[in-house]
Amino acid sequence: MCGITGWLSFKRDMKSEQATLNAMTATMYNRGPDAGGTWVSDHIGLGHRRLSIIDLEGGRQPMVERDSSGRDTVVLTYSGEVYNFQELRLELQAQGHVFETRSDTEVVIKAFMEWGDDLVTKLNGMFAFAIWDARCEELFLFRDRMGIKPLYYFQTQDGIVFGSEPKVLLANPLVPRRIKADGLREILEMVKTPEHAIFDGMKEVRPGQVIRISLNGLDKRTYWHLEAAEHTDTQEQTIAYTRELLEDIVDRQIITDVPLCSLLSGGLDSSIITALASKKLLEKGHENIRSFSVDFEEHGAGFVEDAVRGSSDALFVWDLVNRIHSSHGEIVLNSAELGDPGLRQTVIRALDLPPAYWGDMWPSLYRLFQEVRKQSTVALSGESADEVFGGYRWFHDPEAIEAETFPWLTSATGKYFDGKTLFNPSLLKQLDMENYLHDSYQQAISETPVLPGENATEQRMRQMTYVNLTRFVQTLLDRKDRMSMAVGLEVRVPFCDHRLVEYAFNIPWEMKSFDGREKSILRAATGDILPESISQRVKSPYPSTQDPAYERTLRTEMARISKDPNAPVMQLLDRKLVDQILDRKLGTVSPMYDRMGLELATGLNAWLTEYDVTVDIQ
Repeated sequence: MCGITGWLSFKRDMKSEQATLNAMTATMYNRGPDAGGTWVSDHIGLGHRRLSIIDLEGGRQPMVERDSSGRDTVVLTYSGEVYNFQELRLELQAQGHVFETRSDTEVVIKAFMEWGDDLVTKLNGMFAFAIWDARCEELFLFRDRMGIKPLYYFQTQDGIVFGSEPKVLLANPLVPRRIKADGLREILEMVKTPEHAIFDGMKEVRPGQVIRISLNGLDKRTYWHLEAAEHTDTQEQTIAYTRELLEDIVDRQIITDVPLCSLLSGGLDSSIITALASKKLLEKGHENIRSFSVDFEEHGAGFVEDAVRGSSDALFVWDLVNRIHSSHGEIVLNSAELGDPGLRQTVIRALDLPPAYWGDMWPSLYRLFQEVRKQSTVALSGESADEVFGGYRWFHDPEAIEAETFPWLTSATGKYFDGKTLFNPSLLKQLDMENYLHDSYQQAISETPVLPGENATEQRMRQMTYVNLTRFVQTLLDRKDRMSMAVGLEVRVPFCDHRLVEYAFNIPWEMKSFDGREKSILRAATGDILPESISQRVKSPYPSTQDPAYERTLRTEMARISKDPNAPVMQLLDRKLVDQILDRKLGTVSPMYDRMGLELATGLNAWLTEYDVTVDIQ
């Protein structure tokens, strides 16, 4: 796992821009602490930071292919993992390609030499990479099918600037530190619009997309998207094939030359991945999997059930650990520390955005990864199973199913994603948030593939699944990527394997929930490797602290901001509402969720200050 960057300018001599390229590359040190490098030619410079995972000595980058005369012909800067690189290597060797390393990076560049930009259709993995083809002076940007690895770009008058994170682009003087109305809207609502980035003029390469930049301009091509297809397997065959896929996926994703672990919450998804990884490693004669869980000092025995979390994770975690005998570590966090302005600033610098939602989950995830990194370099995680198999409560809530908006923003759960409490009502009216949400939702629905003859219920649940896979899961993957890579930890997400996503997307909803429960197919496919307590456990999200000490730190920070005449966020807030919440006269949902407005307001202020962002919404 690594960080990549580059600057293509058809009118500049890029050899004179080495200092800027070095600065862009340096911003990604945490993503790749093991090695770094740049490559510069007449009109283009590429940069790379490396976190060594496979072939620790042989995978250095940027990687260059040369012709018989020694001229550089194709150059690659690559981030990610290709899990089928060993099969592709054999296929390429059969075509006459000679390899000098064991790395998947070299497989990617040889694959481009053999198949051009169609190589991406052959890759199974998580990746974002750029290839400069000097033979025709064209730059290609590639992103994996699910958008697990990030890739941003900014078009200039004569080329493009790109990188793994917004901070990489912002290190180039051509990229403005400015947000306009659409950027602010994206911050204020729990929706991630494909290709949008918060900063003005900045975009993301869409998942499943290839971008080509040449003297003729910029072209986009979609090489993968979800498709509707008739599901012909019986229920028993579907359960069996789901298990077969999971076995193969985990088997591929435990390959590494550095220490491996799993992130275990005690929920169904992470327990499945941990149990399968344990099984595969022991079958190969390796040491059992290491596992890590997280909890809070004032949580555990003092856990209080609420509308979102029905049970504490700790007992379930140990149920699995005692069954598979993994080497387990429990990381216990101090809740008050999570609100520390210094830690929040660290999170913002890793994210390049305000941590608008999930509040304490950003710093807690950062601290978890920080502790895990002391013992492991690669971790397996259970993200995306809920989107793939219909695990969230809104998949089973009639109101959410029928609503003409994103299902997580309906009355049952929308209150937990609403941080606009303290914002000036006239500003929100000017931003026209209601129409923004409507248009964004309609765009997602219009993209949803249709299966002819599908009944209304199945069609609606396909839409529900599609918006979750394209508008919700990206926020989770972004959170995972930024917090893990900020400490140099690679996190792999087996449930995002495109083969599993494609297959599950077309399982009829009636079959997907055949026993009246969430994730019925997944439970049936893995019940033999899990304790009954976990196999039957009700969905519970990533833990959030219930300690009031965390909210007190937010209130202290908000009070400081409200007294600062230069605090940039105050121009966006309603001072009366700020005073009311500080005086505890503005309550919304419950003590745990009153803090949403504080989370967004304090985080946004820290981000605007740290990045010196200009807000221009006229």
